[in-house]
Amino acid sequence: MEAVRVSWLAGRGKDRERLAALAGEASADAAVAMESAASVATIEPDSGDDEGRQPPPPPAPPDLTAAAFFDVDNTMMIGASIFHFARGLAARKYFTTSDLAGFAWQQVKFRVGGRESKQGVQSSREQALSFVAGRTVEEMVAIGEEIYDELMADKIWAGTRALAQLHLDAGQRVWLVTATPVELAAIIARRLGLTGALGTVAENVDGVYTGRLVGDLLHGRAKAHAVRALAAREGLNLKRCTAYSDSQNDVPMLSVVGTAVAVNPDAGLRETARERGWEIRDFRTGRKAAKIGVPSVLGAGALAGAVAAGLAYRRRAA
Repeated sequence: MEAVRVSWLAGRGKDRERLAALAGEASADAAVAMESAASVATIEPDSGDDEGRQPPPPPAPPDLTAAAFFDVDNTMMIGASIFHFARGLAARKYFTTSDLAGFAWQQVKFRVGGRESKQGVQSSREQALSFVAGRTVEEMVAIGEEIYDELMADKIWAGTRALAQLHLDAGQRVWLVTATPVELAAIIARRLGLTGALGTVAENVDGVYTGRLVGDLLHGRAKAHAVRALAAREGLNLKRCTAYSDSQNDVPMLSVVGTAVAVNPDAGLRETARERGWEIRDFRTGRKAAKIGVPSVLGAGALAGAVAAGLAYRRRAA
């Protein structure tokens, strides 16, 4: 009986690794496509009206084999980006504020207790996917732009933003790496002047979400797969790359690059960083995560749970 259980667990492990790899590949493909589209969109004709203007300083020579990868929640942004997004959706009556509060409390219990059941994860994922099914990418991007301005723009850690700028000034590209939907992650990256973003990819057909993920959430080992996949596509030398995160969950990503930096680290990552000699940067006042409020306890797995309440709202409204 024990041998059967071990075999089943091994099979489950292989399935999870396969889904993580698929999520990483899909995220890298999306990041490259978005970067290419953005570069085309920003090419503007010369107006010729430059009289009296000072020319901008010359950009640093591009460093094509080095790059930086930044986690978003509690690393680049105070709190969880998907939580802020969910707040904006609740304000637009996509679901109720009481549903939002219920979601936040479930996330608090998970982060404090450290346990999340397989059934709970599966249920949240299915509910979240049902919520986006049938909605257009264009609609969600437009709403994401508005919500960024309303609820996220003032949540960026100045210290982390400065670290990203150091890489840009050195001619390196900078990507966000997050479990947040890739469309929302790309908005954050664009507003911060970064190169692009790796995020969770929800399948769409002709611009309409199908209700399925491509692979799985970009979380844990999936982030490492995404960074490796992007490095292969972009010709990066991972030994010359740097990664930043606040979470022990991101140790796989931090371990695939030459330089790892713990930013506003949780207890687990702080201990790991000390053991491995990684640099630690903490921009929190008094290093008290509680000062940040409820969003600070939301983990990368919040993607599925954040919008799950929306399904309940839609069912009641139907």
